[in-house]
Amino acid sequence: MKQISISMLTICGIDELPTHRSSAVSHVLSMIDPDRDDPDVFTHYSPHERTLLRFHDIIDDKADMIAPSPDIVEEVLRFGEALKNTVDQRSNGHLLVHCHMGVSRSTAAMLTLMAQAQPDLDEDSLFNELRTIRPIAWPNSRMIGYADDLLGRDGRLVAALHRHYRAQLDRDASFDEWMRSLDRGREVDQGWAV
Repeated sequence: MKQISISMLTICGIDELPTHRSSAVSHVLSMIDPDRDDPDVFTHYSPHERTLLRFHDIIDDKADMIAPSPDIVEEVLRFGEALKNTVDQRSNGHLLVHCHMGVSRSTAAMLTLMAQAQPDLDEDSLFNELRTIRPIAWPNSRMIGYADDLLGRDGRLVAALHRHYRAQLDRDASFDEWMRSLDRGREVDQGWAV
């Protein structure tokens, strides 16, 4: 499998997008709520390739909300495959993945892309790399579960995700209250159980 030769990886939230206008971003993966306006900041970016996915950042089904699904994670993986096919034409690719806050959907998608591009890298190393890119990473567990299945990681991504949650809780206990306030208490409990 050909490795992605992207020289820079960025994860951010919508409010941070203007700070990356001059960063020569070559590829963008956007994940935003279905009812949210598409950010117009990308008109100020240099030419780039962009994919937009619309779904909510939830881990349990809720009425009138679009939860992450296997189809959405398959779209992320298709983006990764297309990235491999276009990046060879660029000397310095810069991938930017964003969601609303740059904490959950975007970090889950970036971890999925990293696992796809580095199939031989162990799962804990992938999460260590993710924390280096985005220290506040709290990946959506539903997305990681689907990625684990689709990438044939046999539960290892999910187990490493729980260890990642524990590392984040040990580093900053405010994650507990923050994630519980977002109906993500099950993920917090998975982290504390490790």
